[in-house]
Amino acid sequence: MLKVNQQLALAVDLGGTKIIAAVVLPDGKIISRNYCLTVADKGPKAVFNRLLSAANKTVTQAKLKTSELTGVGIAAAGALDMERGVITDSPNLPNWHDIPLRDILADGLGITTYLINDASAAALGEHRFGAGKGVDNLIYLTVSTGIGGGIIMGSKLYSGADGCAGELGHMTIEAGGPKCNCGNLGCLEALASGTAVAREAVRRVNGGETSSIVELVAGRLESITAEIVALAARQGDSLACDIVAEAANYLGIGLANLVNIFNPELIVIGGGMSQMGNMLLKPARKVVKERAFKLPARTVRIVRARLGSNAGIIGAAAYVFDQQLERKTKA
Repeated sequence: MLKVNQQLALAVDLGGTKIIAAVVLPDGKIISRNYCLTVADKGPKAVFNRLLSAANKTVTQAKLKTSELTGVGIAAAGALDMERGVITDSPNLPNWHDIPLRDILADGLGITTYLINDASAAALGEHRFGAGKGVDNLIYLTVSTGIGGGIIMGSKLYSGADGCAGELGHMTIEAGGPKCNCGNLGCLEALASGTAVAREAVRRVNGGETSSIVELVAGRLESITAEIVALAARQGDSLACDIVAEAANYLGIGLANLVNIFNPELIVIGGGMSQMGNMLLKPARKVVKERAFKLPARTVRIVRARLGSNAGIIGAAAYVFDQQLERKTKA
């Protein structure tokens, strides 16, 4: 039973393939939660309609009215202008350039709305209620189809001058490396993401190398995913083990850079690739010890995230509560 005047936030996690909406309490508890496909290929307007439908359905499921909410937090992938509430560019949402998503949803829902990068939201969620609870300085890295990140400094989210801080997947690891979705070459995302792992497996199989991966996908190479490669690696397939080890090495180089730059107490690894566990993280930790300065390398702990797919929505809700508190303090 909800208390009278209980604070509640609606949080929406907008991804390239799915939309998750939830009503969340200040303690991170989820009251109601809904999931639907993004249908990004149908264009921004179709996505707006899906967002509004998911939001309204979630509020109704919680037996609430939007007027009873403290605010709405939208966690979205891509480069954001948080001050203006605009998605300037998003590689996972085709044709999304300078989209004023915050204002569109605020108009549609009739309530104060905030926009935050999805990985930054997940960082906030893990810091408040997950693996980073009680830690003042941490880095969150989501390693999935792509690689994103969030930075917590002095227990506060660091968003940078324009709200674009945390694009950790786009640090250059190998100057002449493969092309990334962002257009650059040799980004961490292009070398250590789930997409990179699958791409490398297809390349090497097409190059004539033998692997049980082919049998696992019944010869359909277009069906190869990072999960399939991980499964083959667990079964002892040498090609799969080599590909995972290479991704772990690149990940470790990226983590070593973060350790040297930020000197965090904790690095939290989330996203689908984190499901590989120590098969990925143990060699990555070894690279950090070899490459980072000794003192920060000894200090940092590198662990898996705890909140799973709820990290972004819980963090987006926390961002709403933070912004509302800040507004009251300034009033």
